[in-house]
Amino acid sequence: MKFRSLTSSRAGRVALAAVPVGVVASLLMTGVANGAVPVAFTVSGSTFQVGASELDATGFSQYSGVAKQQDGTTHPVSVANISSAKLYDLCQSVVVPGMPVGLKITAGGGGNPATATDMQIGMTDLQGDATFNNIRIGVDASTVNTDAKGSVGDFAQDADSVVIKGLKQTAWSTQASVFNLSGLHLQLTNGETCF
Repeated sequence: MKFRSLTSSRAGRVALAAVPVGVVASLLMTGVANGAVPVAFTVSGSTFQVGASELDATGFSQYSGVAKQQDGTTHPVSVANISSAKLYDLCQSVVVPGMPVGLKITAGGGGNPATATDMQIGMTDLQGDATFNNIRIGVDASTVNTDAKGSVGDFAQDADSVVIKGLKQTAWSTQASVFNLSGLHLQLTNGETCF
C-alpha cells in the first residue's frame, strides 16, 4: 500500500498519511525473486482499479508476493490481508487493453458499505490517508497476525486495524471468503475508470 509519512500519536497508535510507494515497495518486494508467496489463483493480463471514500478494516498484514498469469508471466505484488472490511462508496473498474471498452462496478453507497471477510489483495499501488492501530513494521512475514502469512525472512507489517480515506488502489487480484455488495451496479463503459 502507498503511504506518505509516518507520525506517532499515542502509545500503540500510529498514523500513516499515505510513505512513497517506492520506499515501501522496495522493502516488501525483497522476497519476490526468492519465490515469495504467490497469489492464490491465476490472474488475467489486466490490472484493475478499486476506489472507495473509506476503507475500515480489522486484522491487517502486508508482505511481498507474486501474481502469475496462465502463460507463466509473473508480476511482483504487495499482498494485503484483511480479516474484515467495510468499503464505503466502492468503485471497481477495468479497461480492455487496446480497446475503448471497460467494466465498472459500484456498490456500498448511501452510508450502507460493501463488506468483506478474509480478503486478500495482490496490488501494485495504493494511495490514501491511512491510520493504523497497533502497527508493527519490519516483522517476519511468516509471523504476521493474520491467518495468511508470507515467507520466512521476508519483510512484512501488520496492524490490529486500519482506516484509509480516499482509497485509490491498482491491483492484479482480490479474493474474499464473503463479499457483500450493497446497491450493486455493474455496467459496460467506454473505458471510464474509477480515478
